[in-house]
Amino acid sequence: MAQFFAVHPDNPQERLIKQAVEIINQGGVVVYPTDSCYALGCKLGDKAAMERILSIRKIDQKHHLTLVCADLSELGTYAKIDNVQFRQLKAATPGPYTFILQATKEVPARTLHPKRKTIGLRIPDNAIAQALLGELGEPLLSCTLMLPEDGEPLTDPYEIRDWLEHAVDLVIDGGWCGTDPTTVIDMTDGTELVRQGCGDTAVFGL
Repeated sequence: MAQFFAVHPDNPQERLIKQAVEIINQGGVVVYPTDSCYALGCKLGDKAAMERILSIRKIDQKHHLTLVCADLSELGTYAKIDNVQFRQLKAATPGPYTFILQATKEVPARTLHPKRKTIGLRIPDNAIAQALLGELGEPLLSCTLMLPEDGEPLTDPYEIRDWLEHAVDLVIDGGWCGTDPTTVIDMTDGTELVRQGCGDTAVFGL
């Protein structure tokens, strides 16, 4: 049975954040809010937790998983970024964007796109997500919380609990999140728009 934490969206309670990170470190799968919509997250490198997320979404690893990072410095540990890309990323983060980039050796191979060896990365502008990342000290392996039979992400934490109370270990209620997912930009060979979401593409000249 999933635990359910009501966390203040602007001033997250430290006690609840610490408890949430304990659950993540013990192999838990959590539902947490971002600046676009709710996401599923687990500890990077935890194979069993990652497979649970893939099972909930009914996707395989050809669907890019995302490393949700605290800042550009952390993102740069897990992705290969040149100077031009760094300037673009600095202008757009934190914000509702997912960037497809070549991964460094710090990223476990099982989390990568099997052929391209790429990974999604993002830096959310959300106080709860940032508090989790700060306490965890490393990225969260994540993907958008959208059930296979649904056309858009779930937004109501109580509804999420009803649907997933036996599939996840924790639902963090951070209030209503939007239904628009992140804007996805592939930066592995130039700058290509993969999916228009709630992030403005003008900063990339798209």
